[in-house]
Amino acid sequence: MYNLLVTARDGAWDEEFYEFDKSRFLEYTNEDIASALKELSSSHVEHLKSYPSLFVYEGKNSDVRIGYLKSIKERGRNLLIEFEFEENIAPIPFEQIESIAPLLDIRSWEMKRTHWAVKDEDLFEILRKKGILEAEVDPRKSKQERPKAEKTKNPKVTTVQGFIGKVLSPPKRNGNEVFYRGHSNNKKYKLEPSLFRRDEDGNYLYKDNEHILYRELLVSNSADFQSDVYTLDSLVRMQHYSLPTRLLDITSNPLIALYFACKSDDDEDGEVIVFSMKRKDVEYFDSNVASCISNLARLPKTEKGKIEFNEDDFNDQSPVKKLLNFIREEKPFFEEDIISDTLRKIICVKGKQSNNRISSQSGAFLLFGLDAVFDEKGTDEIEVSRITISNKAIILKELDLLNINESTVFPGIENSAKYVADKFKFNKLIR
Repeated sequence: MYNLLVTARDGAWDEEFYEFDKSRFLEYTNEDIASALKELSSSHVEHLKSYPSLFVYEGKNSDVRIGYLKSIKERGRNLLIEFEFEENIAPIPFEQIESIAPLLDIRSWEMKRTHWAVKDEDLFEILRKKGILEAEVDPRKSKQERPKAEKTKNPKVTTVQGFIGKVLSPPKRNGNEVFYRGHSNNKKYKLEPSLFRRDEDGNYLYKDNEHILYRELLVSNSADFQSDVYTLDSLVRMQHYSLPTRLLDITSNPLIALYFACKSDDDEDGEVIVFSMKRKDVEYFDSNVASCISNLARLPKTEKGKIEFNEDDFNDQSPVKKLLNFIREEKPFFEEDIISDTLRKIICVKGKQSNNRISSQSGAFLLFGLDAVFDEKGTDEIEVSRITISNKAIILKELDLLNINESTVFPGIENSAKYVADKFKFNKLIR
């Protein structure tokens, strides 16, 4: 195991500390490792500190250094690291690392993107075999233990009655809105929209082509989108048809979330995530903030990558001007400047109940801004708690008695037919 740390900032590795945006943490990291590290616990921090680290400059021929992380601290949307180089290991020419990149699980484009990956390879062993380092050069005898998912301390329920008791027991309202989301596997799934999902090797599946996905579906099914006024309306409809978007489904009905926590992965515990936030922080389909974030879907990856958030003349940047044009297409009277931090927010938004599925699922959404990462422990605006779900088959039968099933959660004759056929299947009737 080792850390791969890449930056584009000149002289960054001379300062003994550095801040990574959380959205760049665990990029190009195998999915099982990324899932284990989704909550950066104190034990995970110790694991990361025990791994050797490669310090690389993005796309440049500067020498590569080897060292260790001394500390890792969360700073809002950033991770602050302090580090030190191993004095007895000389700088390594960039070309030597580049020539064995596949052995180190470094993909060619990784050297051209600022990020922090965690690689499941023995760094020192590979460098020794290739003659880049001497035979015995690891003074700290680095641990090679893979990180493991933390054992949950969340309450566990095995019946609908027990679940309702947990949902109703804490006084969560007090002027707050409460929403829920169900995950069928509490170890695997993260609080991220489908657009941000990665393959098993940690590569983004859809994110780089967001603007193409958006336009292609509009081109091929334009009649379905004629009634949409806002880009958010279109994204909600696209989400309904399973296109990857920057929306994450949540619901105001806890039993719907419980159904999703039980409907698959029979051998794994599920979970229901409870989100609580101030009512004033909930946006609606026509809000300006929602327009600013949702129209990011129309900007190409290259344009989004050019946005500099620390610039004083933020709204004078070419990509931001294009974004303003998109916003004014749906809101001609939008004359405000975009506040830079708005584009990186995660907001809760209530969309129009534009189809039966959204209505039946009491749907709302978390809308993710540019490179936004939802902290699994919650944020300053959104409190998060979790309930572990087991005994799924029994819970599904109990939910069916409450008319929560495939036919009602996914309304439509196709799903109703599937539900009826399964319910009255011969081998079920004779049990």
